[in-house]
Amino acid sequence: MEESSDPLKRAIAKAYRMDEALCIKSLLNSIQFSKEEVERIQVRARDLMERVRSARLKEKGFSAFLQTYDLSSQEGIALMCIAEALLRIPDNDTQDRFIKDKILSGNWAEQLGKSHSFLVNAATRGLVLLEKLFDTNMSVVASNGMSRLVIVEGMKRLGNHFVIADTITNALEKASSTEKLGYRYSYDMLGEAAKTARDAADYLIAYETAIDAIGKAARNLGPIQSPGISIKLSALYPRYEWNKRERVLAELFPILKKLVLQAKTANIGLTIDAEEADRLDLSLLLIEKLVQDQELLSWQGLGLAVQSYQKRANFVIDWLIDLARKNKRRLMIRLVKGAYWDSEIKWSQEKGLSSYPVFTRKSSTDVSYLACAKKILTATDLLYPQFATHNAHTVAAILEMAGDRKDFEFQCLQGMGRSLYDNIVGVEKLNIPCRIYAPVGKQEHLLAYLVRRLLENGSSSSFVNLITHQDTPIEALIRDPISIVSELKEIPNPKIPLPIDLFGSERPNAKGLDLSSSTETDPLLVDIQGFLPRVLNHAIQPISAEEIEEILAVAQKAAPLWDRKPIDERASCLEKMAGLLEKNKPELMAFLIREGGKTVQDSLSELREAIDYCWYYSVRSKEDFKEKVLTGVTGEQNLLSLHGRGVIACISPWNFPLAIFLGQVTAALVAGNAVIAKPSSQTPLIAARVISLLHEAGVPKEVVQLMVGSGSVIGDRLMQDKRIQGVLLTGSTSTAWQLNQQLAARRSAIVPLIAETGGQNVMIVDSSALAEEVVTDVITSAFNSAGQRCSALRVLFLQTDVAPRIISMLQGAMAELKIGDPFDLSTDIGPVIDEKAASSLQAHVERMKQEAKLVYECRLPDNLPQLPRGVFFAPRVYEIQDITVLTEEVFGPILHIVQYKASDLDKVIKAVNETGFGLTLGIHSRITSTMDYIRSRVRVGNIYVNRNMIGAVVGVQPFGGEGLSGTGPKAGGPHMLARLSVERSLSINTTVAGGNASLMSLKEE
Repeated sequence: MEESSDPLKRAIAKAYRMDEALCIKSLLNSIQFSKEEVERIQVRARDLMERVRSARLKEKGFSAFLQTYDLSSQEGIALMCIAEALLRIPDNDTQDRFIKDKILSGNWAEQLGKSHSFLVNAATRGLVLLEKLFDTNMSVVASNGMSRLVIVEGMKRLGNHFVIADTITNALEKASSTEKLGYRYSYDMLGEAAKTARDAADYLIAYETAIDAIGKAARNLGPIQSPGISIKLSALYPRYEWNKRERVLAELFPILKKLVLQAKTANIGLTIDAEEADRLDLSLLLIEKLVQDQELLSWQGLGLAVQSYQKRANFVIDWLIDLARKNKRRLMIRLVKGAYWDSEIKWSQEKGLSSYPVFTRKSSTDVSYLACAKKILTATDLLYPQFATHNAHTVAAILEMAGDRKDFEFQCLQGMGRSLYDNIVGVEKLNIPCRIYAPVGKQEHLLAYLVRRLLENGSSSSFVNLITHQDTPIEALIRDPISIVSELKEIPNPKIPLPIDLFGSERPNAKGLDLSSSTETDPLLVDIQGFLPRVLNHAIQPISAEEIEEILAVAQKAAPLWDRKPIDERASCLEKMAGLLEKNKPELMAFLIREGGKTVQDSLSELREAIDYCWYYSVRSKEDFKEKVLTGVTGEQNLLSLHGRGVIACISPWNFPLAIFLGQVTAALVAGNAVIAKPSSQTPLIAARVISLLHEAGVPKEVVQLMVGSGSVIGDRLMQDKRIQGVLLTGSTSTAWQLNQQLAARRSAIVPLIAETGGQNVMIVDSSALAEEVVTDVITSAFNSAGQRCSALRVLFLQTDVAPRIISMLQGAMAELKIGDPFDLSTDIGPVIDEKAASSLQAHVERMKQEAKLVYECRLPDNLPQLPRGVFFAPRVYEIQDITVLTEEVFGPILHIVQYKASDLDKVIKAVNETGFGLTLGIHSRITSTMDYIRSRVRVGNIYVNRNMIGAVVGVQPFGGEGLSGTGPKAGGPHMLARLSVERSLSINTTVAGGNASLMSLKEE
């Protein structure tokens, strides 16, 4: 949320990733029950639990199936994988291979007879038989397709447990009998975030159709009593992101207002669903505009879901109460616990953020839920409470807090919670309504929603799952979360370290920045902006021949002295350098943005990578350079040690002028070598600044020196000089060939060339992959950094069965990309490095006009800024017949598509190997055997499965290729420092004086 004069907005922003212990302490202070209240809650919760458990244990079919196959078992995980992917696979052959893959991953015989349900035991016997058939002869099963038909039908029924109907008309009809029991409904049109404008338009039509139908069925009962609708804002706009907020407010708000006005006219409630944490501030902006809109002032049906697992939840409710009061409105508030918890943890770790936006313990989320519920119940004149929970203790606590009040409702998900709420709704019970959140849609839109529900039902820590485990005592399930949290020695879960502590005591995770938080980004952007004008205001003169000789002489003299420094001293310089990089973040990012043409996000990522290199090589060196005692015969001492080679030449590229440059230099330095650093002629300024920081970090000036000038002139001179004892190169294959020949021609010591070059990088996508994931990862892999990464995706192999859909989605997603000033946070793609690069890309375009089919070309905006460095080039995609059309790597934002038949996977692998390159490869498939098959046959250094192909993390994904793509060892890996060193062994005869004293003094046991 942007900096605001509103103290309540500032409180929300401050709480985004606040200290978890402080947050919980504040919540505990706000929610305390008396001893009598606790006892009443426990009695009611126990009674509810006994009823629920009794009812659930009698359930057959789906519920009994999940009891047998929860996610603590390999079989449960296999079935969830089938549910996630099977129904989207269009071709029978891939379905058969997928089913076989998952069935053979389980031991189904172990589950025989474990269920009280005849149907579950019968299904298990069928799975055991299927496993045997697959294990013996796949063709018997595949030929008649019976297994496929049975399992597909089973998955459809699984989906139907959580989805009320395929159309809103059928849903309303199906709901009528349940409504007579006292239940209400909120309908959710199935679908995840829109990737394209066409997707968003389809979702809009679905919402409009649903509102019209719900309104007709509601009989003018009013927003509270009538059925309502829930909408996802990300479904209505393909770039629903904080950094696109100007476009969102201008383009999405009118669409949203139109929907809300339609709901007002229909006199039904409309609730805006909660989504990922980085979208909350954007949702609040839109909610505020709606609440303040004059056309909506008389309507009381607008609602918002609030996630109690977010640390901001309590503060959001304060703000909503104030917003309602100021605008004389009553808002509907659906309080939920949250559905993206595991993803929020992962994303924060990947980005190296200060903390998590969510609590790391379930009990803490439960405390937050109760605190939020109490606050909502104290403001029922301004908020209509809707408590969404399946937890009996939470229900009992809310009933206790509500007292005699009835002006609120509970909510549960379709297919979950009826055994609990049948004891709450209806006049003969407590006469408190429960609204069922009921998804509506077809099977192809079900999958992501279904997986979240299966996780909720099948997780070993899930309340819904534990209800049915008779070995779990009821008392354990109804424990007061306040007492649980109060008794904790450590509030944050110690098994979930803070993002900065991801690598434990080994090294810190480089600090990132939450670009969805203006509180974090605004100060940094102001600092960066101050440096931008100064970045290109000075030049570095190319080095002369006399200076080259002088530098070499100084380096040769300095190398042995540096090598004799204790390893802790050398490593300490790297650790100090990591601190200086962090300290000078704005200046270094300004260099990357203006000299390198990188976006803010890419600049931040590169800075983090550079910091990671410093810490990683420091840690590795302390281990690798310990003198090792080797076991041998008695009376001898045998030692092995590593030492610097001498003078190392580090030749780095312009596309990663900070991370690759510094990664090379720090590895060579900590290994005990003097370094001559030759940066690209396009990016010398940031290299010079980095060298000055290394000197500031304690590396002597004579130990690391910069050479700026013509690559061919300096390269030729260095390769011919026998004082150069090793070369690190990241560059083109042709440059690597040339350097290799020059080194081989020397009549001196044979020295290593460690080269990381380019790649004809491929992604293989089969028909089991999720199209939305594929498109996201393709755009990131092919177009981030304007495609100017050696790891970037160049050729996308699509199975023909899914190619049309993925290509169509890719076209729509590319239409949403913004090309512009890399300093603008809303920019997706900045410029290519210079005119030469743009001319080379344009030459390829001219060739493709003759040899390929243009799939899509992004439009360059009319108002492109005039940048001091870089040239804008529109990303585009071509379809080609096969990969042999490409005779060399195309280094920029151009992607090529090749379609292949499922039966031709071997031909695809052969074609990839025959390019001779082997840097990165992506695989998108849900079939483990397919992943293993490809992995075991391709000759590629870095393989990425079901994710993007860029952004290798130092020490986690060591980076480097083979064949034409490099020599190894990998950068940021455990073998690099040894390659930059020489090994020396020492053997000492310890018996030379006085015999073998240690042997003679051995005591007998």
